[in-house]
Amino acid sequence: MSALRVPAFRRLALAWTFSNFGDSALYLTLAIWVKDLTGSDAAAGLVFLFLGLPFFLAPLAGQLADRVSRRRVVVTANVVSALGVLTLGFVGGRGDVWLIYLVTFAYGSLTYVTSAAGSGLVRDLLADDQLAGGNGLLSTIDQGLRLVSPLVGAGAYALFGGFAVAAVTSTMLLLAAAIMTTVKVAESPPAETREPFWTEITAGARHLRGVPVLARLTLAFAIAFGITGLANVVVFAVVDQGLGRDSDFFGVLSAVQGGGAVLGGVTAAMVITRIGERNAMAIGLAVLGAGLMLSATANVVVVCSCMAAVGVSIPWLLVAFATLRQRLTPARLQGRVSAATNMALNGPQTVGTAAGAGLVAGVDYRVLLVAMGVGVATCALPVAGRRDPP
Repeated sequence: MSALRVPAFRRLALAWTFSNFGDSALYLTLAIWVKDLTGSDAAAGLVFLFLGLPFFLAPLAGQLADRVSRRRVVVTANVVSALGVLTLGFVGGRGDVWLIYLVTFAYGSLTYVTSAAGSGLVRDLLADDQLAGGNGLLSTIDQGLRLVSPLVGAGAYALFGGFAVAAVTSTMLLLAAAIMTTVKVAESPPAETREPFWTEITAGARHLRGVPVLARLTLAFAIAFGITGLANVVVFAVVDQGLGRDSDFFGVLSAVQGGGAVLGGVTAAMVITRIGERNAMAIGLAVLGAGLMLSATANVVVVCSCMAAVGVSIPWLLVAFATLRQRLTPARLQGRVSAATNMALNGPQTVGTAAGAGLVAGVDYRVLLVAMGVGVATCALPVAGRRDPP
């Protein structure tokens, strides 16, 4: 992989590994911790709400990433996150759950900062023909850690308690910050002229809207991600009503999907190189749609195969889209465009999940799966293209 021949990118990937390990170990553990403290499923679910709410602050994160040194932003954000996580040591009982929510919200906010800055750093470090390989590697690391680190976090929590997991996460973040200080990168300089604050903060969204191919792809992805938000709820009906299994089987499906996602991350660069970014996205959407439709079959082998296919398709979609977006975005807009993309995709997905909670109670889950699959596959039509824009 040509991206790995860039020493600074290798260090960035190593820092990414440590920080993502800490992230994945922490998220699930916080929900379990709240559940144990309160005995409430709803209270535990609020952890994920507070983790997702900061997407409203994404434009501010993108603005910060585009106005100052991105490397310093990542270092600072990791250090602040590490210190913030350590405050979980003050959680002693049910009355301290508010602190877990506060740390979760702050942590999620800082994650948007590091994501926006990281996107710009990858663009500064890699040439156009290295972007797909670099993004594919980072996706593979992310998906692989999601298979391992939640188990490590859950095990540490069971043996030593919640603060032990917080200490592990804090250590991982500090290691990531230390490695990032050694990354040597000639960062693209910020624009010399300043515009009104609102003009600057919305520049990412205006760029997505102003580049025709990005506008079309972002709209298609927003619709597709909104539809897949339903799957976060419908999957429980698949396990219970379709397969007749206990809810624990959801962990098996998650592991199968995670394994497929690792394979998707490994192969993403090869697929993009051979057929182009837009066609890789179109095939990914078609595979994702087919996987959702066929999951309506009440057969364990078929459903597991579909989950694996869904896992493969998602990195193809995201890596191809990130690569094309980075290529078509000026250097000092990278952070704001990355942030605007996160808002455009995460917002509809959150709404889709909320809608799914209501629909699954009154509509047969198989009907929902078929409708979702058709909808996602249809989104592939405006995405495919004979050639990618230069």
